[in-house]
Amino acid sequence: MKHSEIQSKKKITFLLLTLLLSSCLVGYGQDDEQLFTLQSEVLQEERGYWVSLPQSYNQPYNDYQKYPICIVLDGDVHFYTAASTFQFMGGKQIPEMIVVGIKNVSRSRDYTPDKIQTTRPNDFGGGDNFLQFLEEELIPHLEAQYRTLPFRLLVGHSLGGLLATHTYMKPQTLFNAFIAVDPSFGGWDEATMDKKIEVVTSASFSRSIYWASANSLDGQEKNEQRHKRLFQLLSEKAGKDFKAELAYFDDEVHNSVSLIAWVNGMKSIFKDYQYSYKNEGGIDALQKNYNALSERLNFKILPPESLVNRMGYRALRNKEEQPQAIALFKLNTVNYPKSYNAFDSLADAYARIGDKEKAIENYKKSLAFNPENTNAEGKIIQLSE
Repeated sequence: MKHSEIQSKKKITFLLLTLLLSSCLVGYGQDDEQLFTLQSEVLQEERGYWVSLPQSYNQPYNDYQKYPICIVLDGDVHFYTAASTFQFMGGKQIPEMIVVGIKNVSRSRDYTPDKIQTTRPNDFGGGDNFLQFLEEELIPHLEAQYRTLPFRLLVGHSLGGLLATHTYMKPQTLFNAFIAVDPSFGGWDEATMDKKIEVVTSASFSRSIYWASANSLDGQEKNEQRHKRLFQLLSEKAGKDFKAELAYFDDEVHNSVSLIAWVNGMKSIFKDYQYSYKNEGGIDALQKNYNALSERLNFKILPPESLVNRMGYRALRNKEEQPQAIALFKLNTVNYPKSYNAFDSLADAYARIGDKEKAIENYKKSLAFNPENTNAEGKIIQLSE
């Protein structure tokens, strides 16, 4: 069954404006009725969170699909805009994902990994405790509620970016990738930074991270210099295994950099996920591309089902490329063995080349996964006659 794909040609400025406006409109509806809660034994308090599901999540006969989890810190401020951005990009530039925003209680407590002495009392230093809540309570809870893949992203801005960086540098974490937007490294002087980098293990370099640094407008650029120093020292320690990028945005300040950083950060982490159905390399080039992406992310990323389906139908139109079409449709049945559409498309290809027996066989498999597939039902009758 042939599915059309929506091709967006909007300018990035229009996209950003649309997302900003939509997030503002949705934000007015943010109330306790939309807020999920989880009682945390680790934090000894109830924590709230919002969830945004991909558009395809609740489509009929799509329950075989599973999705990565993206956790957005400072959910009170960032959830709606981040979720809109990532869902817009999902399935095209990045995989579709479940986006979760965490409601704040005390960000100074939860997002700071170190105790710091100040002239006034503070609650700094609860970062690892908060991470324990995320990894031992929230993520298992989400995995029990939703169809998830064991690939998790952590996105944070300012102090949230500090926590994302700290998590990336830990020897063990459930998170695979990070976006740290203008992280606040105010407590990381050179001596502190050097000590932290000294104990970083190779486990960190199996993960991917994107840092965004904004114009501090303070004339001294202290935070920007800390970003550059950390990136350089980690790069030297990681060598060729460093899966990271640091981007500086001279036209953005601390409070304006988030949106563009989220877009560019996701494109950086999932570089080469977007693949043209018109690529002339066929199935070999397709598999090579996604195998390289999987190796870089240290996680198996399958070619999107809709992409392979479209490539298959394109090849099917040319008689010389019909064997390639069969191979592409077969690939989808291997990667998505419970997809009725994958078997329906493979059956279409066999019908096109005149192999009625295999066409009927695969239409029947498609019907088994979706009894409402009238296309398969009609084709079986037609081919049987």
